[in-house]
Amino acid sequence: MLTAKETRDSFKNFFESKGHQIVPSAPMVVKDDPTLMFTNAGMNQFKDIILGNHPAKYHRVADSQKCLRVSGKHNDLEEVGHDTYHHTMFEMLGNWSFGDYFKKEAIDWAWEYLVKVLKLSPELLYASVFEGNPEEGLERDNEAAGYWEQYLPKDHIINGNKKDNFWEMGDTGPCGPCSEIHIDLRPAEERAKISGRDLVNNDHPQVIEIWNLVFMQYNRKADGSLESLPAKVIDTGMGFERLCMALQGKTSNYDTDVFQPILKVIATLAGTEYGKNEQNDIAMRVIADHIRTIAFSITDGQLPSNAKAGYVIRRILRRAVRYGYTFLGQKQAFMYKLLPVLIESMGEAYPELVSQKGLIEKVIKEEEESFLRTLETGIRLLDKTMADTKAAGKNEISGKDAFTLYDTFGFPLDLTELILRENGMTVCTEEFTAEMEQQKARARNAAAVETGDWITLKEGTTEFVGYDYTESETAILRYRQVKQKNQTLYQLVLDSTPFYAESGGQVGDTGVLVSEFETIEVIDTKKENNLPVHITKKLPTHLEAPMMACVDTDKRAACAANHSATHLLDEALREVLGDHIEQKGSLVTPDSLRFDFSHFQKVTDEEIRRIEHLANAKIRANIPLTEYRNMPIAEAKELGAIALFGEKYGDEVRVIKFGSSVEFCGGTHVPATGNIGMVKIISESSVAAGVRRIEAYTGAKVEEMLDTVQDTLNDLKSLFNNTPDLAIAIRKYIDENAGLKKQVEEFMKEKEAELKSRLLKNIQEVNGVKIIKFCAPLPAETVKNIAFQLRGEITENLFFVAGSSDAGKPMLTVMLSDNLVAGGLKAGNLVKEAAKLIQGGGGGQPHFATAGGKNADGLNAAVEKVLELAGI
Repeated sequence: MLTAKETRDSFKNFFESKGHQIVPSAPMVVKDDPTLMFTNAGMNQFKDIILGNHPAKYHRVADSQKCLRVSGKHNDLEEVGHDTYHHTMFEMLGNWSFGDYFKKEAIDWAWEYLVKVLKLSPELLYASVFEGNPEEGLERDNEAAGYWEQYLPKDHIINGNKKDNFWEMGDTGPCGPCSEIHIDLRPAEERAKISGRDLVNNDHPQVIEIWNLVFMQYNRKADGSLESLPAKVIDTGMGFERLCMALQGKTSNYDTDVFQPILKVIATLAGTEYGKNEQNDIAMRVIADHIRTIAFSITDGQLPSNAKAGYVIRRILRRAVRYGYTFLGQKQAFMYKLLPVLIESMGEAYPELVSQKGLIEKVIKEEEESFLRTLETGIRLLDKTMADTKAAGKNEISGKDAFTLYDTFGFPLDLTELILRENGMTVCTEEFTAEMEQQKARARNAAAVETGDWITLKEGTTEFVGYDYTESETAILRYRQVKQKNQTLYQLVLDSTPFYAESGGQVGDTGVLVSEFETIEVIDTKKENNLPVHITKKLPTHLEAPMMACVDTDKRAACAANHSATHLLDEALREVLGDHIEQKGSLVTPDSLRFDFSHFQKVTDEEIRRIEHLANAKIRANIPLTEYRNMPIAEAKELGAIALFGEKYGDEVRVIKFGSSVEFCGGTHVPATGNIGMVKIISESSVAAGVRRIEAYTGAKVEEMLDTVQDTLNDLKSLFNNTPDLAIAIRKYIDENAGLKKQVEEFMKEKEAELKSRLLKNIQEVNGVKIIKFCAPLPAETVKNIAFQLRGEITENLFFVAGSSDAGKPMLTVMLSDNLVAGGLKAGNLVKEAAKLIQGGGGGQPHFATAGGKNADGLNAAVEKVLELAGI
């Protein structure tokens, strides 16, 4: 029986023997593709090749790709843990051909690998082929069916509809028929009763798809029509976990050695055993699946957060914590304790898990602890909602309340329903569903983009010349219209461009396209599937005219200075804080730079100063840029170049060197460090557990900041008669102010005592109630102090009412003894009504309440109104 590791290796070895280049997995988190947050299929890293934006270096490729499917049409999250074969993070084994072999070889090799190499029984295998679609003029894929007939009986070849057997990248783009390979893992007696053919694509847990062979031969246009691709593509994807299940004779992915080691540790932590209780088993499966997703996401640079991809990861983590909390009794953080067993299982295939272990543990633990506190808060809120609902004589809480719990506190509906059932209550699920649909509709509307087809003016690929030039002659290769949020923009692809497209944390260039007829402003440059796309508000009227592409050189120079400064700061951070420092993100704009890095405590002011001094010393040294383009990655690593975790590097890379600072980088940089001018860190903060952020200015921005500081200092000096030592003058002023404040406090205490004494001498007694009332210009705090002092001295029948004003603002104060409150009087009710006479309102406790207002002239009337309302 093959282990998971042996299975992964056997796949790569087989396709290497067929002339395929074995490439590493791309990061699971997608950085430079606006259409994707996560790698959800093996083909994602090859999109630019499939779309024809970039030539293929290898025409045959194979790999094992880590994927994540939790959003969009591939949304498996709610099934995960409840069945045996859905996952959030999974590995996809795949082989590709870019204009080389096609259907015959793909089918031949799939059969050879499954049956000859892995020894799977041919009797258990079924293949589906596209049945055709007359509406689109597509016939049945008889070519693929014919190849399958060499290996399978006809009753094991199944016609599949467009949903199952016609693969599309999206609404537009490359597409084509596909052939799925399914396996029937049921016992022989069950197979004898019902044919596996009847269970294919019917959600049977033991009759499952393991491999999909996609034959990309068409391009889907925006109007829905299809055109043939000039270079056909083979794109296959096999579910690694499902294959292991089949090879290891299991009926669940979770019973394989992919998950069993993790499940055993979870069971130990929870004091239970896997396989004894279905609800507990679901919880353990959820956690075992989700810990892989979370760990790999953090490794690839995506921390949990409240936005976009970060929110997806936080939601997955919270789902796991909630299952552990509810069903396994885990009231303390526990998931971070699973990292050692995960590393033991997958660390050899993915060494980034080993190198990032400390950060992953820290982030997961802090996220767990934070959510557990949120859970407790949510449970208290649900308790109050249940009490209010019962008090109203109902036993069903509203769906809106349940949705608030979901949206704000991370309570899925099933957790709310579970707690309600325990208390004999229910929730209006129709209202909850309606609220959820409204939220999804809002998200869809906000993200809705109407994209037209690319209109090709001439064939060709883009040459980027921006490292050497800020202007170049160019022509438009193709363009399209894009509508979003009632705004129409145009995307232009040029044959040659100096415009840097946003990537690696650096924003895209802006500038103009100039022809003899017009000047078109480029408002941004983005990268889509590795293709520089120039965004304009206006389409050139003479599309085929030669143009000059001109970058805004001021913005480019500012960006370059900030980007080079990040490299110097990165090196300085390592020198001051330690070699554990690793970049976790950056943002480079013309105005400032932002740099995120792994570190487990606040960077002190002294450390920040040392970091600045080191970086500025390198700037003053005016170290020239040494740039290596198209350097073999092995040579770059020998040079000591620092690579970023979560980045996908090719066989050849660009390396930027400023003296001892050596990094992989594709951004724009200054020709020498002196061009930076100076760097000044303006803030240091926490981004997430174990990740800190510094923000900084360079060059002219530092001058502006220093000018502001100097102006502020001069203004302060002028307030202190231009004293030569401002600190001493301010300290003296503070000391004098403290002394005066103390004198005022002592004076007010004397005044309070004097007023209290006078009030005690003038008590009015009506029906046994001791009434103390007055109106005077006094601070509210003084009146409050007097009221509480009197209450301490007159413990029964005290009725205190005062009208006071401070800086023209009226205040009404009422204080009652406990026996008057017990008799039915409420200070809050009295001031609330009487405050209308001072054009205000207020309230408080039954024994003490205040009210503010706008009309000080009404204070006397308000005081009398309080007495009237009390019946005195």
